[in-house]
Amino acid sequence: MSRLGKKPIAIPGGVEVKCADSVVSIKGPKGALTQEISSDIKVNIEEKEVVLEATQEGRTARANHGLYRSLISNMVSGVSEGFVKKLELEGVGYRVAEVKNKLTFQLGYCHPIEYYVHPEVKVTLDGNTKITLEGIDKQLIGQVAAEIRGLRKPEPYKGKGVRYSDEVIRKKVGKAAAK
Repeated sequence: MSRLGKKPIAIPGGVEVKCADSVVSIKGPKGALTQEISSDIKVNIEEKEVVLEATQEGRTARANHGLYRSLISNMVSGVSEGFVKKLELEGVGYRVAEVKNKLTFQLGYCHPIEYYVHPEVKVTLDGNTKITLEGIDKQLIGQVAAEIRGLRKPEPYKGKGVRYSDEVIRKKVGKAAAK
């Protein structure tokens, strides 16, 4: 049994959890999410908590036990509170503009880069160098943030590029001048 999988998931007020066949659906004030569950995991919905049980013994069953417990926990917190990722653009001339569901980046290349944002992700720009991504699906928010960061990763000498707001860039020392 997975140690993480044994922990019950508390259901906050206003959140409704249902399990039919091998699909868990969660509905809350921010939206609704569904997740298909493996056949070796059994979901028990009690008064104010969800408990997962592994029906088989084995390595994959233990791994799935912890995995699906984490996925369902993230879904519950997503529909009740939501998730937020913040990104910053660092560098001279680096900026972003938003038009409908499209972000246009100027990242030091000879051309602008257009990025189409998933409709379930809410994008807020603070000035033209700070981006805030909000949504109920943790995996989707993380994936969109990683794709945007991947457009121009922070370089180690001056720290220019797209980075998470809480990310610390370890800078390298440049070339020493010859004497």
